[in-house]
Amino acid sequence: MLTRQTIHDTVRAALVEDAPWGDLTSSLLIPADAAATAALVAREPGTFAGGEVFAAAMTLTDPDIAVTLEVADGDRFEAGATLATVTGRARSVLQGERVALNFVQRMSGIATLTAAFVAEIAHTSARIVDTRKTTPGLRAFERHAVLCGGGHNHRFSLSDAVMAKDNHLAVLTASSGLSVTEALREVRRQLSHTTHLEVEVDRIEQIEPVLAAGVDTIMLDNFGLDDLRQGVRLVAGRAIVEASGNVSLGTVRAIAETGVDVISAGALTHSVRSLDLGLDVVLPGR
Repeated sequence: MLTRQTIHDTVRAALVEDAPWGDLTSSLLIPADAAATAALVAREPGTFAGGEVFAAAMTLTDPDIAVTLEVADGDRFEAGATLATVTGRARSVLQGERVALNFVQRMSGIATLTAAFVAEIAHTSARIVDTRKTTPGLRAFERHAVLCGGGHNHRFSLSDAVMAKDNHLAVLTASSGLSVTEALREVRRQLSHTTHLEVEVDRIEQIEPVLAAGVDTIMLDNFGLDDLRQGVRLVAGRAIVEASGNVSLGTVRAIAETGVDVISAGALTHSVRSLDLGLDVVLPGR
């Protein structure tokens, strides 16, 4: 969850990074008493995310800046739309501009890409989820943007759920001398009833031994479409079926149509393009 405290802590650090000793250019070129109004304008259509973050970048630069959001997170917009307006000291508006834009452009890019994925599978019961392939330090921001695009969040961190991948299973079975089923049952016995257990498989023959351990979710990693369909039939509702690997806008529809419950796509956050948004400053009287 993207909290106000997380927003303020991260945005403050970004502002210090960008202007550790102030904005040299604005302090030399812009009169101290000059005021400005600026509009956050969309150069292309998309889905909005990061309104509170954009506002924080401005008000943490100067608490006297006034920010009015014209759209809400999750709203669709067209090119040319005004998404927010900012009024305050011109020096302050110019100093906060880049940090504010960097956050809202990236977050809106993620929301827009997520919305495109969600639209591709709207005729199925599958859901699009993100992964931990996020920018270090910005996970809460990027995960919030996925929600704004109509997607869902996977586990937030390594502390939130058990997710055993191929390397985990290789070490576990080799060190314990147990079969995969026995080793996972031992894991299950140690878990609270509220803790989710997910296991990744990359071959059809791994499905039954994993299901026999009583897992909650089975991830079919890098399965072809025929194997995904076969995997869904084998699981037969005994666990949530997640598909992962080679997920793109070009493949996601066919993956969803195999009957899987969840499709995880790292591309939502690790391969996204920031949306083209601009901050147009207009001086009073012009």
